[in-house]
Amino acid sequence: MATIAIYSLKGGVGKTTLAVNLAWCAATLSARRTLLWDLDPQAASSFLLSGSKAREQAQSVFSKDVEPEKLIHHTAIDRLDLIGADASLRGLDLLFHELDKKKRLQKLLTGLRKSYDRILLDCPPGLTETSDQVMRAADLIVVPVIPSPLSERAYAEVVKHLGGALGAKGAQVMPVHSMVDRRRKLHAEALERHADWPVVPMASIVESMAVRRAPVGAYAAKSPGGQAFAQLWQAVERRLAR
Repeated sequence: MATIAIYSLKGGVGKTTLAVNLAWCAATLSARRTLLWDLDPQAASSFLLSGSKAREQAQSVFSKDVEPEKLIHHTAIDRLDLIGADASLRGLDLLFHELDKKKRLQKLLTGLRKSYDRILLDCPPGLTETSDQVMRAADLIVVPVIPSPLSERAYAEVVKHLGGALGAKGAQVMPVHSMVDRRRKLHAEALERHADWPVVPMASIVESMAVRRAPVGAYAAKSPGGQAFAQLWQAVERRLAR
């Protein structure tokens, strides 16, 4: 089993879009038993994949009042399950601080290893107690980066924090250029600086996910956006195989 965190210091960079589409790729293209765990109180991944409203108990997993298995439910996509988010996660950083258990998330994930081949974490933005838990637990951290100086700076801070405050924990970091418009000079220059980074384009077919409430691959697999997510997933699998 491998744990893949979709994380960014900044919000609004396409994090949930990556998380949902990579989860679909894992379950559909690679036929992996896949779990998407939504850790963001905004619950965007949960909205896109779930037909039911969360029961305001997502945080209770971390205080061990509820077992993670109790909150898992199947999605409409074969081999893809979801642990949904809700507003209770707004207090998760405080709970982690009070518990003083640095590897609580990691231990909860260990308990799910027998059931899943890939677990993806849709993480809230910011350098927080939650992000530290994620960085300790993940095998690979996928970081969406909009081609701009501020977004690149935020990515550099993530790398610095992972190697500094937390020390060498073994997690790999994989930057991905997100929401790319090649017609923009700033974007083109950023892509030239980091030619080896995967690229996900800005496209209306991707933006329509919120209306369709489905991953791009489920309705437009052959579109440039759908192909970009498939290629990104292949790159993720290659990283994990190293």
